[in-house]
This record gives sequence, C-alpha cells and structure tokens, in this order.
Amino acid sequence: MLTILYRGPLASCDYDCTYCPFAKRRDTPEQLRADRAALERFASWVAAQEFDVSVLFTPWGEGLVRSWYRRTLVELSWLPNVRKVAIQTNLSCRTNWLADASDRAALWVTYHPTQVPYERFVSKVRSLPVRHSVGIVGDPAHLEPARRLRADLPAQTYLWVNAEEGRLYTDAEAAEWSAIDPLFHHSRFPHASAGLPCRTGDSVISVDGDGTVRRCHFVPQVLGNLYDGSYRAALRPRGCPAAACDCHIGYVHLEPTGLYDVFAGGILERVPTTWRPTP
Repeated sequence: MLTILYRGPLASCDYDCTYCPFAKRRDTPEQLRADRAALERFASWVAAQEFDVSVLFTPWGEGLVRSWYRRTLVELSWLPNVRKVAIQTNLSCRTNWLADASDRAALWVTYHPTQVPYERFVSKVRSLPVRHSVGIVGDPAHLEPARRLRADLPAQTYLWVNAEEGRLYTDAEAAEWSAIDPLFHHSRFPHASAGLPCRTGDSVISVDGDGTVRRCHFVPQVLGNLYDGSYRAALRPRGCPAAACDCHIGYVHLEPTGLYDVFAGGILERVPTTWRPTP
C-alpha cells in the first residue's frame, strides 16, 4: 500500500491568518485551471492503479472551496483500491456534498478563531458525516477559544494543537495546551530525525502537480515522476536526511516516534486509535 501526500499548484486561500504566508492570496484563472487539470490527472492515475493507495491532500491554499477538490474527494472515496482519502481544510466550504462520499473519506480540520464565527464553525463540525479531527494553532491568543472548543465539541472528536512555529513554550504553557490535547508534547519540540528510519521514500511519498515525487514535502531530493513510473525504483527504507522534523505530516511517519501505533487507522485524518478526552 502506498500513501501519497499530494500538493498541487493551488496556493490561494479565503482566510488571512497572520501566521500563514498564503493568507488571502488569489490564484489567477490560469493558475486555477492548471491546478484543476493537475488534480484530475492525479485522480485518473490513482483510479488506474492495481495496488492500494491512501491519499492526503495538503494544499497550500484552501481546496474545498473549489468544486474539483470536492468532487475528487467523493470520487476517490468510492474507488476499490483507495483505503482512505483525506484533506486538510479550514471548513469554510459548504458541507452537504460530503453525504455523497463513502466512509473512506475524512477531513483534517483547522479552526482559525479570527476568521470564522465560532458558532458557525462548531455547527459545521457537529454535522460532519465523515470521520474527522479538529485542530488549532497554539498561539497564546487562541488558548481560551481552544478551551471553549474542547468543551463544546463532541467528546469523541479529537482536538489537536499544533505548536506555533518558532515559539518556545514554558512547561506551564505546555501544560495548558496539553490539558486540551494530551498529545501536544509531540508537537512542542522539533523531532531530531537525522539518520533515523522513516517511512517516507518507501511506503509514503510526496507528489506535486507535475507528478514529481519526493520522499516528503520537507526533503527536496527528487525520486522520480509518478506518471512515467520512474519513482518506483527509488522506493526503499532509508534514514531521514534532515536534522529535524517539526511538522506532523512529516514526523508522524518517523518510525521512532511510535505514532503509527498512536494513530493506527487514522494517520491521514490525525485521529488517535483510542481517543479519550482529558477529564
């Protein structure tokens, strides 16, 4: 089984979060057409494979406001060789279309307190018909909204917290976030990764809109191309060439973290195997 992190050329978003370089960025019509064509080509490739595939869409921008991402998520979810298809999203889109997806579709949802009315967001999450997690960036200004969200979300919904990039948390601050997300310690510090075994480049790959294959989003070395099959010869177990890994979609695949056991069955949508909220 091959897990693919797909990131096409889409780079536009309807939100303007201060911590994101793609805030309120707009793609031109030509760029959007190119993104749509790239996604359709990728989906056709997935459908043609005789082996099992899992896909996580990790767009720089917001994908689900675009019809082609919604349609692709639904279509891939019904393919017999697709074990799971998930996407990272701010959930600003309408959600009724998810009723057409199979139970192999899933969402990785991020809450941005400055961008959306709280009640609207919570109402959307509560009505989701597919498996999902919800998360928030660990900005001190987001602490109270995060506590409120944890209290108001269904108990079975995992609320994750991503450490804010560049922020050093005191033990007291980390304890506050850990009370919301008991797994926050995995995000608090970058994971030393140099030379350590990682599933990326073996059973996990990153693919861009042109079909260029890399082991993950954070290692620039090219392994080949998806569409001419040249990537296959490069797949093998190997150590990580980077000094550290500080993003969940990277370090979750780092074998010494043990996170495949923690998230077994929910790697792509970031749902722990046995989720129990902190009393």
